Amino acid sequence: MTATSPGGRLWLARHAQPLVAPGVCYGALDLNADPAATARSAQRLAAALPQRLSVWHSPLQRCELLAQALIGLRPDLTLKAAAELVEFNFGRWEGRAWDAIARADIDAWTAQFADCRPGGGDNLQEMLARVASALRVAQQECAEGTEVLWITHAGVARCVQWLLHAAPHALPRADQWPRSAPGYGEWVCFALPPPV
Repeated sequence: MTATSPGGRLWLARHAQPLVAPGVCYGALDLNADPAATARSAQRLAAALPQRLSVWHSPLQRCELLAQALIGLRPDLTLKAAAELVEFNFGRWEGRAWDAIARADIDAWTAQFADCRPGGGDNLQEMLARVASALRVAQQECAEGTEVLWITHAGVARCVQWLLHAAPHALPRADQWPRSAPGYGEWVCFALPPPV
């Protein structure tokens, strides 16, 4: 999806397939990604990106791997590691099989979706705040004529969708949370409104 607006564009690229068994809970768990899939994604992304571009990446290695592969193909770009772009942290759930996590704990999380800290990790309200802070900087960069690329995670992409399309200061319920996100090694573009 590509769109333009007076505010400019934010490109959101998701890392390639992480090297983890299916059905394992991972968010902030620092996993590597498939190197061949990362290289293919970097090649496609390098060809699609515009010239004037600010590139931020999550410091987790699966995103840094894609960022480094991209810079190898596009040396005109510069990278900035940004902690605001790290995936949701599931605390004690990280690295565990989803089916080994008590159903009551998952239900408690979905019942208090914005405020609960699954596994003692992040809560969504705080994650939305940190992504919103980064989004304000991206809006400013776009207003100055530079498009922005974030190399990040599905959870951050969902936060951006929520922040751009929900009522201001609204907090999501589990049944309202965006389901779609870029696939592994894929990307989307969002039209950003000008900063206020």
